[in-house]
Amino acid sequence: MNLAAPALLRLLAWLSPAFPTGGYAWSHGVEWAVDRAEIRDGATLRCWVAGILRHGSGRNDAILLRHAHRAANDLAALANITELALAAQPSRERRAETVGQGNAFLAAASAWQPTGLRALGDKVGDIPYPVAVGVLAGAQGIAEDDAALGLLQAFAANLISAAVRLVPLGQSTGLAVLAALEADILAVARETTQKTLDDLGGACFRSDIAAMRHETQYTRLFRS
Repeated sequence: MNLAAPALLRLLAWLSPAFPTGGYAWSHGVEWAVDRAEIRDGATLRCWVAGILRHGSGRNDAILLRHAHRAANDLAALANITELALAAQPSRERRAETVGQGNAFLAAASAWQPTGLRALGDKVGDIPYPVAVGVLAGAQGIAEDDAALGLLQAFAANLISAAVRLVPLGQSTGLAVLAALEADILAVARETTQKTLDDLGGACFRSDIAAMRHETQYTRLFRS
C-alpha cells in the first residue's frame, strides 16, 4: 500500500501509543485472563489475541470503522452506526472502553480540525473508538483499507502491552507475539472488506466473559 505522505503521518500519529486516547488503561479483559492463568506466556497470549481479532472485537471494530469511513459525510448514517456500535458491546466495561477512547480520540484530534467528527459528537454524545477513527480517516482522505489495517495492529499491540505488564512478559516476547499476529491482522483486514453491518457479531465468548468478570475482580490495575 502506498500512502501519500500527509495521510501516512496522520495515521501514524492517531494510532500511536503516544496519542492520548488512554488506551494503556484498558486491558479488554486481559487482566482477568492473566489472573486466571489463561494468559501466562507468549503462546497463550498469541492464541487469546488471535481469537479476539478473528472472532471478536477486532473483527467488529474493523467492520464499524469501514462503514464509518464510507459514511464520513453522512451524519444521519453515522448516528445509526454509532447506535449499533454501542448496542453491540457485551458488557458495561466494554462500552466504557470504546466510548472512553472514542471521546478521547475526538478531543486529541482537534489539531486536525475534525469538523464532521465533532458534529457527530454533538449529535450523539458518545462516540465508539472505531467509529471515531473511521470518520476522521474518511474525512482526511486516508484510504479505508489502510485505516482498518492500522486500527487492527494498534488494537493487538495494546492488548499485548497489557499482558507484558501483567504476566509479566519481556518486551522481546511481546514483540514476537505481535510479529506472529501479522497474518491474523492481514486476514481480518481482508475479510472485513465486503462485510455489512449485518455481519457484526462474534464467537469469542471467553473474551466477553473475561470482560464481565473483570467488573468484579478483587484487585484490578486496568479499567477493563
